[in-house]
Amino acid sequence: MANIVGIDLGTTFSALAILNAIGKPEVVPNADGDRLTPSAIFFDEENPDVIRVGVEAINARHLNAQRSVRWIKRNMGDANYCKEIDGKTWTPVELSALILKKLKQECAAEHGEIQDAVISVPAHFDELRRKATMDAGTAAGLNVIGIVNEPVAAALYYATTRNVFGRVLVYDLGGGTFDVTIIDVKGHQMDIVCSQGDHALGGIDFDRKVLEMLEQNYRDKFEAELIDSDEDRAKYEDEAEDIKKTLSRRPVAKKMLYGPAGNMRVEITREMFEQAIASFMARTDMLLEVALEEAGIEPSGIDKVLLVGGSTRIPSVQHRLEKMFGLPPEATVNVDECVTLGAALHAGLTTLREKPDSVPAGIAGGLKDIDLKDVCNHSYGTICAPVDKDTGRRVIQNTIILKKNTPLPCEASQMFYTVSQGQTELEITITQGEDTAPEYVNKIATHRFELPPDRPAKCPVKVTYSYDINQRMHCKFEDLRSGRALEVDLCLDQNGHVSQSDIREKTEKLEAVKVE
Repeated sequence: MANIVGIDLGTTFSALAILNAIGKPEVVPNADGDRLTPSAIFFDEENPDVIRVGVEAINARHLNAQRSVRWIKRNMGDANYCKEIDGKTWTPVELSALILKKLKQECAAEHGEIQDAVISVPAHFDELRRKATMDAGTAAGLNVIGIVNEPVAAALYYATTRNVFGRVLVYDLGGGTFDVTIIDVKGHQMDIVCSQGDHALGGIDFDRKVLEMLEQNYRDKFEAELIDSDEDRAKYEDEAEDIKKTLSRRPVAKKMLYGPAGNMRVEITREMFEQAIASFMARTDMLLEVALEEAGIEPSGIDKVLLVGGSTRIPSVQHRLEKMFGLPPEATVNVDECVTLGAALHAGLTTLREKPDSVPAGIAGGLKDIDLKDVCNHSYGTICAPVDKDTGRRVIQNTIILKKNTPLPCEASQMFYTVSQGQTELEITITQGEDTAPEYVNKIATHRFELPPDRPAKCPVKVTYSYDINQRMHCKFEDLRSGRALEVDLCLDQNGHVSQSDIREKTEKLEAVKVE
């Protein structure tokens, strides 16, 4: 039997879950017996043939921070980020692949070979970050059969294990990202309504605010800096995280600071912490309001609020939600694991749909009643130059082809026309965003489309975008006069740019690496 797995590739922690014989997801503990693996990497200077991932990597940061990497998810899709170690350059895709390889090999040690997998991503990840995540899975030796939005995965697990019914808001505040997704749930039938989010808002931002308070306390007493090395910073980043977690349980957290000018005792209260993170919480409130507006409902129209992500343990988060919606939010499952478990269910549904003969009867029976309908989380378009009706002049604008919140799978086409006589090429730009102004949308891919010579102006070009239920996008540009076509399946090249190139080189690089 082929193993069916789901993976939560998180900013601070990652985890893998597998479907058991009756289609129920189970988190697979790592080699240390822990259900969550820190998303941290350390390049061992004493044994350069080994790359350490997990708890050892966290601890090693205190000894040599320059050889460590943490929170790499924040840099997914960033073509300008790389980590240079021992003369080798590591991209975010490759670094993320090291974490996935660790999860894969430790699951394989207990359950046998792992190939097919679904990996979760924040709902508001743009196309670059989604494709970077899929490429990381491929480089790690996984066959990524799909990706799933984290709040959707969490809702999938909630709805299949708890009594969830009505219009549900999933509030997902994790280590590095924030998402809010509204879903209509009727038993095991789930229809996604809309999503909003921020890929750079989460627990590590709260930790940094605590660290700033520690540094200021030390500065006020000694007129000196608490931190004077990267290793000190790594140590106090961990201390700040511990303070944050303590303040979720108690009103005061106490620590000793051991700095170069002397030692001191410091107390951080829950009220101080809440004031420090107030601007971040205001951003989550704003995104909540945008999501409700997109769904066309008031807060009173939400029947249930589900919590996802470790940062939802912060008391002020729960209090704000109860005040806004008039009902206490629910955390009846493990908020750290529900995305992983839901991703495994999604992997089972994907396999059942695409390769039904490969799914054992027990698993198929456990999944048969689940019906999930996702939506397109962004609008996708292209840059064109139509004639302005008022001025008679051509204006450069973004034209949306696939609209946000369109149910998946979806496909849409629009007709465009060449501008000038004898035009021999088109600059094709694929955009992501809601605005008509080109400067306010993301340009996620640009290609040259060659045309035959000696033709009149206004030759028709048909543009078709499609988005499948596994979050894969396909774009086709057809010159109807000549029959020529340009087809684009988006993925990332070696420089982090979107292209049609494969990632064989990355995969071969990772195969030669030993991960522990």
